[in-house]
Amino acid sequence: MAEAPAPSFDPASTRRSLFDALIDARRRFGGKSVIIEDQDRRPLTYTDFIRASFALGRRIEKLTQPREHVGVLLPTSMGVAVTFFALHARGRVPVMLNFSAGPRNVRSACTSAGVKRILTSRRFIAQGRLEDLLEDLSHIATITYLEDIRGQIGASDKAYAALAGAFPHHFAAKAEPDDVGVILFTSGSFGAPKGVVLSQANLLANVAQVAAHISLDPEWIWFNPLPAFHSFGLTGGILLPVLEGLRSFQYPSPLHYKIIPGLVRETKASVLLSTDTFVNQYARSSQSDDLSALEFIVCGAERVRAETHQLIRDRFGVTVVEGYGVTEASPVVAVNKPEDNRQGTVGQILPGLEARLEPVEGISGGGRLMLKGPNVMMGYLGPDGHAESLDGGWYDTGDIVSIGDDGWVKILGRAKRFAKIGGEMVSLGAVEELVSSLWPDARHAVVSLNDEKKGERLVLITEHPIAEASSLLGHFRASGAPELAAPRKVMRVNELPVLGSGKTDYVAIQRMAEADAMAELSRDGRKRR
Repeated sequence: MAEAPAPSFDPASTRRSLFDALIDARRRFGGKSVIIEDQDRRPLTYTDFIRASFALGRRIEKLTQPREHVGVLLPTSMGVAVTFFALHARGRVPVMLNFSAGPRNVRSACTSAGVKRILTSRRFIAQGRLEDLLEDLSHIATITYLEDIRGQIGASDKAYAALAGAFPHHFAAKAEPDDVGVILFTSGSFGAPKGVVLSQANLLANVAQVAAHISLDPEWIWFNPLPAFHSFGLTGGILLPVLEGLRSFQYPSPLHYKIIPGLVRETKASVLLSTDTFVNQYARSSQSDDLSALEFIVCGAERVRAETHQLIRDRFGVTVVEGYGVTEASPVVAVNKPEDNRQGTVGQILPGLEARLEPVEGISGGGRLMLKGPNVMMGYLGPDGHAESLDGGWYDTGDIVSIGDDGWVKILGRAKRFAKIGGEMVSLGAVEELVSSLWPDARHAVVSLNDEKKGERLVLITEHPIAEASSLLGHFRASGAPELAAPRKVMRVNELPVLGSGKTDYVAIQRMAEADAMAELSRDGRKRR
């Protein structure tokens, strides 16, 4: 089926509640249309989905207060999608908890968001071996299992759900577009996670912006293995397909490298959401042409390496479409198009978003990206549990980018991912790219440490088993890159730390480099004695 032209972005269409948008999607695409499925293989139609949301929401309502912040500790599944909308059906606020972040960060998230009750699943806790995490959280919040709630749903609840499903506008809790839609937490790639408050209009705007940017074929099947606690997994993997009439298959973990390629083929998926790290693993674990039937793969969260583009293109004949987003923008900021995919860029800024570049000392040809628009967050969680508003509505991404005359965006690096060496500003991301061009079959990360003589020095942490600083220096010389940018210290590891979202865990890597430097100082001290 030929793709229909993408609709134009109309900000006014996003001025409604999330549940109203779900009701409207059923009207547009038909109540009997199958819209979502997961590994249990019991797909739901729009009408099924709305009824399930009301039935579950009615039970949650008895345990919570209006507008209460309710923790959601669930894997990617139909269950998490229904739970999200069930909370909205009864006027509660979902707080998506990152179960891979460790007890300390999850406990901090609950405390800062004022979470007193957490919804989870016994099956998930057992399969994920998260008993210790749950025991820790039970001291600050009441744990409620969805299996118990479902067991309490009786005939009266089902009759209520059927009636509410027939007249949803009369039964859904009244909500305004500017009411809180979700509380998410940043990945913590470069520091402690922050609570991000997104309004219902923020989320709906981002869905509409993507739909206005990329022509969506209603026959496409979306395959989403990304976590719902990550904004890409929530907005791109769940809300976009549900609200735009695209059938989706939700899978609980992106780490099942040997299972996912076969499921992509089996489900006849058209679009796979992933990250550079994950899609590389899928390609290497894929049997024959498991991924060949895909229309394209959408990658975000981290830079897509040239080697990844080539691997997927050569082996499967599939395009990797790279985009760029931040949790604070719900999250999609820019994305390439399948029919106009420019490798090395993250595409064009989405319609409805204003962008400006602030100059950064020592960096030419780019600037610090500032954003303003309908998908930009209400603010970060403040000490009182409410959003602290942005100054003039502008959000500082902390990313250094360039924007060409044609509007295509290139990411030059994080402001924190630049080092000043001998008075020169060096992009750690650019150094990583040069290292990857020498050793394309391994993953690498570059961090900086203080240096008394040059201000800062670079350390390469790599999975390449025989990487040496001397080989690296020769490669930099041959490539015409400045020698001062070549890391003089190389640390070889079996596996680089990765966050649950698929991003490289630079906090952990920085600690590794600092610990190694301290150990080296200690060894040198002993030698001198």
